[in-house]
Amino acid sequence: MIKPIVAFGDPLLKAEAEEIEKDFPGLEKLLDDMWETMYEAEGVGLAAPQIGESIRLFIVDGSPFGEGEDADPDCVGFKRVMINPVIYESSKKTSVMEEGCLSIPGIREEVVRPVSVKIEYFNENWDLKEEMLSGVAARIVQHEYDHLDGIMIPDHISSIKRRLLHGKLRDIGLGKVAVGYRMRLPKGKVR
Repeated sequence: MIKPIVAFGDPLLKAEAEEIEKDFPGLEKLLDDMWETMYEAEGVGLAAPQIGESIRLFIVDGSPFGEGEDADPDCVGFKRVMINPVIYESSKKTSVMEEGCLSIPGIREEVVRPVSVKIEYFNENWDLKEEMLSGVAARIVQHEYDHLDGIMIPDHISSIKRRLLHGKLRDIGLGKVAVGYRMRLPKGKVR
């Protein structure tokens, strides 16, 4: 089932998400709903808080970045479920790339991030995995990981840029933005 994406301004997006246990009720259905929701919204990542679940879980599918002329080889076949992830090492080298977010439609900003990270997580079968990620794959994972800690794109930009975006961010929270997917607004309305 396609879930509405929680819009910027909802306090849930600023909260730190909780870890889950192996017997978390309805996990398989939740994951199916997340994949369906992410693909419907044409995203490459989706964190559980973005559909109203304050748990430490996200999904990523960076494979679109592994295709075409400017393909990133780190994204070829890069599709993961990450449960209770922990980024435990980040490179000192950083890169800048413009990012967008399904919870903040229509806004894209340059974000500085480490070019590589080491992450440990459980997959959908509760197998413990450890990976070294780099390039766009690392960026996608860091973006989704931020959601689990209540961090969003506006937290990565200067206060001046945030002030300039204030009106647009307010309009998103009020539902005054055209999107091709359903959104849950901060006051609980779904549009």
